[in-house]
Amino acid sequence: MKTGKLALVIAFVSVLINPSAARAQAKHTKGSATHSDAAAMLKQNMRKLWTDHVVWTRDYIIAATESQPDAPAALNRLMKNQEDIGNAVAKYYGDAAGRQLTTLLKDHIAIAGDIVKAAMAGDKAGQKAADDRSHQNATQIADFLSKANPNWPRATLVELMNTHLATTTTELVARLNKDWAGDVKAFDAVYDHILHMSDALSDGIVKQFPDKFGNAVVSTTGR
Repeated sequence: MKTGKLALVIAFVSVLINPSAARAQAKHTKGSATHSDAAAMLKQNMRKLWTDHVVWTRDYIIAATESQPDAPAALNRLMKNQEDIGNAVAKYYGDAAGRQLTTLLKDHIAIAGDIVKAAMAGDKAGQKAADDRSHQNATQIADFLSKANPNWPRATLVELMNTHLATTTTELVARLNKDWAGDVKAFDAVYDHILHMSDALSDGIVKQFPDKFGNAVVSTTGR
């Protein structure tokens, strides 16, 4: 009898002898799949939220630097994205934490708007001041997140946020200089990094809440 057929017969006999064990194994397998699916769904949702973040930031940068009438609408949508991210975090850390993160992220966007305005006006001092505030805000976000989850080291989060700021600034400068090839390259870097950052956040949640995700591990596939 071939090996495959023999294994099938053994499995069938095992079910006949101990059907309760078979049911338990099936239940365990189903539970593992559910946990794995939950982790994958979290990763997908987190990527969607942060992709929206950089896509609508780009849309706003384009509209604002070209003085287009859709700039306010793009900014409103971008602010809504910060609420969406806060609400996603609230599912794990509570409504108060979600609101706090939303406030910090809206500050992040408001300061970015100040950077755009200063850059367009050629106000280097104003741009530098806004950029300094942007990095202070990034540190506040890193502090908040690292206190919420021990799997998000503060130093790592500071680096992730600062890289997000740097890549976005490069994108803005390229557009102001009408360096279209550089603009495209810059957004590739923005998008690639935000996926890396998003995966780091979802990985941390999975590790912190094993009861919700079992032993599932979502690998980081960013840069």
